[in-house]
Amino acid sequence: MAASCENCFNCILKMKKKFSTSWKSSKQPRKQRKYVAQAPLHVKKKLVSVNLSKELRKKHEKRNLAVRKDDVVKIKRGKYKGKQGKVLSVKLKMQKITVEGIQVKKLDGSKVNVNLRPSNLQIIELILEDKKRLKKKEIKTGSEQVQASSSKKLRTKGEKENALKKTKSS
Repeated sequence: MAASCENCFNCILKMKKKFSTSWKSSKQPRKQRKYVAQAPLHVKKKLVSVNLSKELRKKHEKRNLAVRKDDVVKIKRGKYKGKQGKVLSVKLKMQKITVEGIQVKKLDGSKVNVNLRPSNLQIIELILEDKKRLKKKEIKTGSEQVQASSSKKLRTKGEKENALKKTKSS
């Protein structure tokens, strides 16, 4: 008389999706850890963002950027605080970054690179070979274009429409 598992209501409730795009937030740390652990790589790329130094913040009008290989970073916390070096690799799956010159000596005498968390780093020099890295977003409206810089984000549709009207009138 037992119902088959395909139609069992309890089984359907227990099944969980691997990753939900509609998930907003939760106070429960286990759900936060699950979201980060099961996120696809394009979402994890955003989670590997690093603070910019004060000079770079003023210059590029951004607070943080996704770190890339060959950027120069400074370590802000931990055992290696104050040291700086070039980024050797960015491991998106683990959300770890290895920095040149930051190594640990093993018992057999060999040296191994240390994996660091991006929250403990600060970008000092950017590699701008990729021109799309800091490009401002452009909103096209017919023959005219409105540039919305990252520091002046338009919050509502009404504000966007007002900005478009102003540009058309001028």
